[in-house]
Amino acid sequence: MTRYAEVIGDPIAQSKSPAIHMHWIERLGLDASYGRQHVKPDELAGYLERRAGDPDWAGCNVTMPHKLAVMPYLARLDPLAERIGAVNTIVRESDGSLSGYNTDATGFLEPLIADFDKQHYFRMARVLGTGGAARAIVAGLLEHGITVVLAGRNPDKARAMLDELDPEGQHHVASLDHFAETTDFEFDDREGCFDLVVNASPLGMVGQPPLDFDFSHVPPGSVIYDIVTAPLETPLLKEARTSGFRTVDGLSMLIGQAAIAFEKFFGQPPPRGDGDEALRRILVQ
Repeated sequence: MTRYAEVIGDPIAQSKSPAIHMHWIERLGLDASYGRQHVKPDELAGYLERRAGDPDWAGCNVTMPHKLAVMPYLARLDPLAERIGAVNTIVRESDGSLSGYNTDATGFLEPLIADFDKQHYFRMARVLGTGGAARAIVAGLLEHGITVVLAGRNPDKARAMLDELDPEGQHHVASLDHFAETTDFEFDDREGCFDLVVNASPLGMVGQPPLDFDFSHVPPGSVIYDIVTAPLETPLLKEARTSGFRTVDGLSMLIGQAAIAFEKFFGQPPPRGDGDEALRRILVQ
């Protein structure tokens, strides 16, 4: 029988996961498929019970609003998923039990791994947003010795997140409004340092208010990373490129997290030898 996986959520029609996974399945010539399944909150328990009993089901990716709700139904949680407190990938084991993972953090970090392989005197990330994506991103950054400045509409929420994820860390919080104001702060010598600015909020996404951010807060040589995928060229990234900063767009995280899930579902890594160029062309159509 054909092995299959899928993405679940409510709503689910907007998900790009089927396009990503089916591209890789076709490139590898696998006898497999990947689709989408609309699962409402009151249908979640029944869905997981049925799928756990199907030996052809490899697992599923999980999107809103189920990333927390699936956790009580899982036999095992990967330590990173447990730390983040959310699951975006479920794998059916050979005995029919379900294991939960969070691939968001590792997928986010993928374009930065070469940076983290270098020695730095100091590493700092300014992360904008305090939602679930920001939590996964911060958890991943902490694994690489990064000092975090976490900004949100509610600084108390930002502080609570940092205290939970790294209670002994010397991290900082700020209001989002702080980064909208021009600053005359003079950055010290950044030679040998790594600086990162991340928009981990939905601000700037189609249908959302714009992200109000002043580039006077950005140290020289920073990497600017925006996880928004629609539009792919956000105003933040456009201004960053114009100003000469290195940028990373939202498809990098989306494809990176999907690649980890694909290998867990189908037992082999996806074909990415072209640097994801063909896949990116599909996703931006």
